[in-house]
Amino acid sequence: MYVAIDIGGTKTLVAVLNNEGVIVEQIRFLTDKKYQDFLNELKKTIPRLEHKDFIAGGIGLPATRLDRKHGKAFNFSNLPWEDVNILEDIKDITNCPMVIENDAKMAALSESMLLKDKYKEVLYVTISTGIGFGLVLNGKIDTSIGDGGGKTILLEYKDRLMPWEEFASGHAIYKKYGKKAKDIKDEKTWREISHELAKGFIHLIAIMQPEVIVIGGGVGNYFNRFSHFLRDDIEKYKIPLIKMPVIIEAQRPDEAVIYGCYDLAKQYYPNGKSN
Repeated sequence: MYVAIDIGGTKTLVAVLNNEGVIVEQIRFLTDKKYQDFLNELKKTIPRLEHKDFIAGGIGLPATRLDRKHGKAFNFSNLPWEDVNILEDIKDITNCPMVIENDAKMAALSESMLLKDKYKEVLYVTISTGIGFGLVLNGKIDTSIGDGGGKTILLEYKDRLMPWEEFASGHAIYKKYGKKAKDIKDEKTWREISHELAKGFIHLIAIMQPEVIVIGGGVGNYFNRFSHFLRDDIEKYKIPLIKMPVIIEAQRPDEAVIYGCYDLAKQYYPNGKSN
């Protein structure tokens, strides 16, 4: 069995997957703003699982700066935690080898594994409260790409440079229109949203040149409402000499991080030992 822990700004999902990557059980709890209280809740949760004999596990977290080698996370996009030794702290609780990774990159790995027979260069973009992304090359996460996501991409917006996330994320959509993505039905609004999204996508395409872009996240769940507008806008910005990638929706958007935790843990610890 493998354990997967998806730490979100609001909720944490703990899941157990069998050796074939099938989720056999899961438990959610609120993510406490105090790091030690979060650990205490995790300590209570793991014993509640029916399956506890873990080969290894993965932790997906909204960290904007990670030391993967030493298992430390320094900053988080939506939690007030700083400089935490999260890998060792959670290993002590799960009693098995663990790996950590930025949650968007975990999701990218998960979705890329579903496409591995067709595409080797997969860019995953999650559009939720914020914007995150991860690039996977030949089944391996590209850790050279920063963890800050849409906060780190500066683009021109209303005659000044702004982080992409500030004008195109789920939070930005709600701030501008007073509605969440699920409540937006009219084409005019989605056309405007897609125009702002396209600016960041063109930037990512120019730098990473992926074969395919997978869109997930809370806003990504409504891919069918804006995908045609987004493709049209990207086509307008088409860059000479760069082949435009295929753009598709995530196949497992709600559990992509969990499956990514499993995939990464299995890469590192296929039989409980470092690969």
